[in-house]
Amino acid sequence: MLDIFAVQSYVMLLVTFVLLAVKIFAFVNSLLHSPQEYEAAGKLTKTAWCLILGIGLVVQVLPFGLLLNLAFTIAAFVYLADVRPALLGLRRR
Repeated sequence: MLDIFAVQSYVMLLVTFVLLAVKIFAFVNSLLHSPQEYEAAGKLTKTAWCLILGIGLVVQVLPFGLLLNLAFTIAAFVYLADVRPALLGLRRR
């Protein structure tokens, strides 16, 4: 028989690993760009983004609370949706 709580646990575990992968990708990607690229794109500094994404990665790995984890997850998605395309657009020129 299918146990709904087991299914829910597996889904939450999958979501946790996917969000961890997103945060790792965003953090590593933020390290690959130069500080001048962040300035030219008109975004926060490289140091600020690396700190935000690095702390978010630590919060994801260590249980600091759901609300804090949600805030840093949103920050990672903001980086991927706004900052990363702006930085990549500079390299294409």
